[in-house]
Amino acid sequence: MNTLKIENLTVSVDNKIILKDFNLTINSGEIHVLMGVNGIGKSTLTKVIMGDPTYKIEEGNIYYNDILLNNMSVDERSRLGIFLGMQLPLEIEGVTNADFLRSALSIREKESFKLFDFIKELDKNVELLDMDKSMIHRGINQGFSGGERKKNEILQMYMLKPSLVMLDEIDSGLDVDSLKVIGDSIYEYYKKYNPGMILITHYERLLDYVKPTHVHIINNGKIERSGDVSLVKEIEENGFKNISSKKFVSTSECIIKEKLKNE
Repeated sequence: MNTLKIENLTVSVDNKIILKDFNLTINSGEIHVLMGVNGIGKSTLTKVIMGDPTYKIEEGNIYYNDILLNNMSVDERSRLGIFLGMQLPLEIEGVTNADFLRSALSIREKESFKLFDFIKELDKNVELLDMDKSMIHRGINQGFSGGERKKNEILQMYMLKPSLVMLDEIDSGLDVDSLKVIGDSIYEYYKKYNPGMILITHYERLLDYVKPTHVHIINNGKIERSGDVSLVKEIEENGFKNISSKKFVSTSECIIKEKLKNE
């Protein structure tokens, strides 16, 4: 079993604390949904786990299978099986999707990498995601719509086969048909490979396809409340402010208040 363990994590950006004394454990076969108002630190958490140098770990530790991640590079974390599907995937000219995936897998698999098997699996997953086959020979996300970029993130997940999957608002900007394709493909991956998962979403609609085992509300830099999928329905019906004992304060509000206090 693979396990992500976050212990007493405090994280800052530009000398401003975003996460404080944050704790969370995720095992294989668990789907954890993170919810909360915009700017509360949900995306920050996934980026810190992935190793984004923009964010500084002030205190605490992140472990994956008892390996300390704090000072590891993004590449080293990826080799451990950690994957982040981004909310706003970048466009990269000059590197095709096929070349990128082939290079990543050949480096990981070394002598066991087989080009024919790679091409066969890539074609199968492109069809699964209802993508135009020409997209794999274009620059990464070059000229892609928002929905096509999200499908491309899921394609990478299927090809890289991570054991810890983090998807940051993968459902944002999707039409009904694309949402169904992506939702179904995420859940099929989960059933086939049994990863641990972190999903960040604002809406219940993705969870019609991907059934969470845990739901967490983040506020004031930490998890304020946890539950099962019924908590999502409560949020949909009542909003965050009516199910929280404390006022939700976004990161931007914290920064503004800190500046005013120091002036």
